[in-house]
Amino acid sequence: MSGNDGGTGRWKGKVALVTGSSSGIGAAVARRFAGLGASVLVNSFHSVEAGQAVADSLPGARYVRADVGDEQECARLVDVALGEWDRIDVLVNNAGIGPVIPHQNLNDAPLEIWKEVFSVNVFGPWALTVAAAPALAESKGSIVNVTSLAGIREVGSSVPYACSKAATNHMTELLAKVMGPDVRVNAVAPGLVDTPRTETWEGAREGYRHVAPMQRPATADDVADVVMFLAENQYVTGEIMVLDGGFGLTR
Repeated sequence: MSGNDGGTGRWKGKVALVTGSSSGIGAAVARRFAGLGASVLVNSFHSVEAGQAVADSLPGARYVRADVGDEQECARLVDVALGEWDRIDVLVNNAGIGPVIPHQNLNDAPLEIWKEVFSVNVFGPWALTVAAAPALAESKGSIVNVTSLAGIREVGSSVPYACSKAATNHMTELLAKVMGPDVRVNAVAPGLVDTPRTETWEGAREGYRHVAPMQRPATADDVADVVMFLAENQYVTGEIMVLDGGFGLTR
């Protein structure tokens, strides 16, 4: 990768803040950074024991419970990272919520649900970006937002969820335009991913096996691969990288 020695310690001395990293994609990303030598701030809100376990399994990591839907909690996450390590090199906005509501069931998606989803999936990444921006500019770092194919195509677990991811995709491009050259901002937009959240979604899995060219959902490590590429390539910014095994080609 550009800007590193290609070795296993190429992130030594650097710091990654990964939200929603108690399991699934976030945990895979946290492990990947730690495996390359980074200090990692692991975060979750509901899964405290699991988040602490992830941090305990990684050398030099720290766990912080915080609700990224709360602006003050976002600022506290950044403050903890800076207090612990005095720098942030990459912010991975992975935390998200997505209620399962059939798109045609309009009455099942009242504004309360929209507000809750947007508070975590859109307002959280914004608040974290604002709080971390000075530190990221100083380290010439980057932001990677984990969004969704649902923000690009007419799919997803619910309309509020899909719209929140579309908003974050657009926010990614807008921020990349104004935060360069000091900070790069990109997003990975996965389709279906094998995680604890989706383990009961057999219908969706069957669809991927029969329709997607790659004939399977993504793994959390597949997503972590793209996060690492976007975090390390020193020239890529403003990109929304779709990771769906070609599923979108079939719709």
